Amino acid sequence: MKLVVDVENTVITRDGKLHLDPYEPTNTLTMVGIGDANGSGEPTVFTFDHAEIQPDSADKLQRLLEDASLLIMHNAQHDLQWLWGCGFKFDCDIYDTMLAEYVLCRGVKKGLSLEKCAERYELPHTKSDILKEYFKKGFTTRDIPHAELSSYLKDDIRVTRCLYWALFKRYQDQENQSLHKVLDIKNKVCKTLTRMYMKGMKVDEMELEKVRNEFEQEKTDIVLELSDQMNILMGDTPINLNSPEQLSQVIYSRKVIDKKIWGEELFQQVRDKRDFNRCVEQNTVPMYKTKAIKCDECNGNKKIHKIKKDGTLFKKPNICKKCLGEGFLLIPSQSIAGLRFKPTSKSWISANGFSTAKGDLDILQNQATANNLIPQAKFIANVKRLSALDSYLSSFVQGIKTFTKEDGFLHVGLTQHITSTGRFSGRSPNMQNMPRGGTFPVKKVFVSRFENGQILEADFAQLEFRVAAYLSQDKVAMEEVRTGFDVHSYTAKIISDAGQPTSRQVAKMHTFAPLYGASGYGRTKAEAEYYTHFNEKYKGIAQWHKKLADEVVATKRVTIPSGRQYEFPLVERRRNGSVSFFTMIKNYPVQGFATGCIVPIVLLEFEKLLGNLQSCLVNTVHDSIVVDVHPNEVDEVIAAVAHLNQNLHDIIHQYYNIDFNVPLLLESKIGKNWLDTKEI
Repeated sequence: MKLVVDVENTVITRDGKLHLDPYEPTNTLTMVGIGDANGSGEPTVFTFDHAEIQPDSADKLQRLLEDASLLIMHNAQHDLQWLWGCGFKFDCDIYDTMLAEYVLCRGVKKGLSLEKCAERYELPHTKSDILKEYFKKGFTTRDIPHAELSSYLKDDIRVTRCLYWALFKRYQDQENQSLHKVLDIKNKVCKTLTRMYMKGMKVDEMELEKVRNEFEQEKTDIVLELSDQMNILMGDTPINLNSPEQLSQVIYSRKVIDKKIWGEELFQQVRDKRDFNRCVEQNTVPMYKTKAIKCDECNGNKKIHKIKKDGTLFKKPNICKKCLGEGFLLIPSQSIAGLRFKPTSKSWISANGFSTAKGDLDILQNQATANNLIPQAKFIANVKRLSALDSYLSSFVQGIKTFTKEDGFLHVGLTQHITSTGRFSGRSPNMQNMPRGGTFPVKKVFVSRFENGQILEADFAQLEFRVAAYLSQDKVAMEEVRTGFDVHSYTAKIISDAGQPTSRQVAKMHTFAPLYGASGYGRTKAEAEYYTHFNEKYKGIAQWHKKLADEVVATKRVTIPSGRQYEFPLVERRRNGSVSFFTMIKNYPVQGFATGCIVPIVLLEFEKLLGNLQSCLVNTVHDSIVVDVHPNEVDEVIAAVAHLNQNLHDIIHQYYNIDFNVPLLLESKIGKNWLDTKEI
């Protein structure tokens, strides 16, 4: 029996964030709607917590769920976590209509809400804003009139049913045949991710506070250093480094005259570098160092008291018009302010000036270092680090604190429908944005739920490079993987031999960058040498990239061995022979097959191997899998990783029917927390 299911629950706002899960003590299951996927009858609504209606018996719903052969849902993770979290027992197959539509989108961004899907498939949908209006008035889900909430839920069930059959029909089309197994795996993984979410990760809140204090102290130190640097660069001009516009003025030493006409439109007719420079010259003015002097109008008081005719003062003072309430005037000198970098092309144009994106700051820092401009390089390094610290404090430290429950557990949200490539995306907070490498301090706050338990991390070694070797069948890359050749040390040697002594750790950031479209542009001369060397060394990868580009220009689509597909409807070959979206064309197959296809199936198999153990999967970040290990089960978990290592190629063949002829390796570390781990 195929059943369509939907859930309504209460939601709370805490620390400015919505919390929709069942792990908030005040959140409750309000209603469950259920309908026969094969019929057109009226869906049934079960009420569990509503102001008007006494709760229904859960037994009937439990029997229906037990008897189901397939449960059809839209955004199944949400519904599953509520049903399982409230004690309902079932383990039948599921079909997530949101994931089904996502797979069909083939990497092209489209709205995936039930409402958006209904519009695209021209399905009758009476979804109204009535619920939003109730929420605006302060109603909770349980307080919305039962008849209206029930009608809303039934409509969602009917639309999901129609959407399921519309998708079912599309998946029968010949062009979509390869997507069947992609969707099947996603539906299986959906259940695993939900179980991981429900388990959660234990947070050491005292350690989290220590990490916060360390970040705050470092931030304070950098702000003080930047303040000194800013005084040297800009004089007394106040600069807010969080403003891209003002930061642009510091870095490029120029200010846009008229922001209304600035931007891409202004530079559309630019034909060459000379043209570009002229356009910049005409539409910007230089920034000068300034000296602040006390405003003589308000005597530095910022405000002026007007005098009445009778000689008394008006009750409220006015802001001084001469200094605009600053209390001082900035007198420009003849000395140009800032770092005096020059933008090289219109790609560096931003909305209010010139680009301050991290990638472009990396290029400028490299240029400064290459030209021995130490103060400039240091300034940019400080700006980047300050931005990173702000992100770490807000996204991770505060994010973890906000979403950690009263019992000390963070329920890690992982979704499969956000990224174009198919890799997991995080939420509440997004742990997928965690910096790569094993030294990120925030990892220290995650500890075992078990007394004397440990955290194990199984991490793929060079997964994306190995995938690129397989997809391209580059003989050099395949041989290096087979022999265990240390590619990072080799990168360090190339750069060092070119005149820039470089450690293996620093070289890591360059080794595989060309895989994703990075070039030697903006690098130091020694670093650029490596980027040229990469394409010469891995000729098979370079040829495969060209083949991909030709394929996409001809078909507007890339199909990878797992069956996953990516569409590039706007791709074109330019007059100079280059192909638009080339970086994405190179990146999607590698990232899609590695973290979008291999990691999920290994996650499925890992969960099976853990079976009835108390140890459990709790997270996956990039190409690593994290396990909370019971102290009595260390050997069993290590044995599970060993089993995976021995059978990785068989697993890939089992799911995708392909022979992956490049070695794969999971490297494991274990320790008292996620940071302090040692290799096994």
